[in-house]
Amino acid sequence: MVDLYPATSPYDSGFLDTGDGNRVYYEQLGNPEGKPALNVHGGPGAGAPQRPTRAWDPDRYRVIRFDQRNCGRSTPHASDPAADMSLNTTQHLIDDMEHLREHLGIERWLLNGSSWGATLVLAYAQQHPQRVTEMVIPAVTTSRREELDWLYRGAGKFYPEAWDRFRDGVPTSERDGDLLAAYARLMEHPDRTVRERAAATWLAWEDAVISNEPNGTPGMYSDRDTDAQIAFVRICAHYFSNGAWLQPGQLLRDAHRLAGIPAVLVHGRHDMGSPVQTAWELAKAWPDARLHIIEDSGHGGGEAMHQTIRTAIENFKHH
Repeated sequence: MVDLYPATSPYDSGFLDTGDGNRVYYEQLGNPEGKPALNVHGGPGAGAPQRPTRAWDPDRYRVIRFDQRNCGRSTPHASDPAADMSLNTTQHLIDDMEHLREHLGIERWLLNGSSWGATLVLAYAQQHPQRVTEMVIPAVTTSRREELDWLYRGAGKFYPEAWDRFRDGVPTSERDGDLLAAYARLMEHPDRTVRERAAATWLAWEDAVISNEPNGTPGMYSDRDTDAQIAFVRICAHYFSNGAWLQPGQLLRDAHRLAGIPAVLVHGRHDMGSPVQTAWELAKAWPDARLHIIEDSGHGGGEAMHQTIRTAIENFKHH
């Protein structure tokens, strides 16, 4: 059993100027001389946690976390319609991570990312494998088109009434077409009321998908202020309507680039939004990764899932 550490707050924070009008917020926690570990949040657009960390040994780890472009404390915020979303793609985020590493004078670091964060750390590691020591990846996703189609259409077979409300959140003429693109257009609407309504409808669907998970958190997606809701959904719709700018099956196809990087994959058996099949396929393609399927957890996790993650983090601190 790995006990939680005392709450550790940031000892340093700042903004990374990307050179194109964006400023990416970052902070560091733990030991400045410790093993570097980058925590990558999900969403996309959820923002990094704004609470102390308790999972990382503050004597052994130097934990870095950041708000991806246009969300959290990064600027400009996606709730502002003037924020240029063309400057926010998967490659932009990978480049931001690499620039942050250089800015902080870090040679190599452990990567930790869940859900969308899993997609992003995999994409980063496949471009920069020499910069990665280990990886801890809960709620494995690779953002393939088939994964996105399942989350925003296929899962409706289990929640047809909630999915009908999600579909009906776009104009009638677009309900039988590309719902993600339709929502992306709504989130660019000049009328804030339209954007607020679309964001609330999208998040209600996300909440419905995880509503029957064991040990889940009701309202996990919609429990944020209105600006954060708008930013979250605007960024999600922007990314997912573009297939996250990844080639079909890219992250599974290129898993061989991760050879030699030890990893722990942790996935809930009851993850309705991201079925365990993707984690299974990735583990088969990546011999250095160990997959733990948690029988009483879904996408939001639970104590057994969190314990497995903490154990992996604890074990890697000795590497």
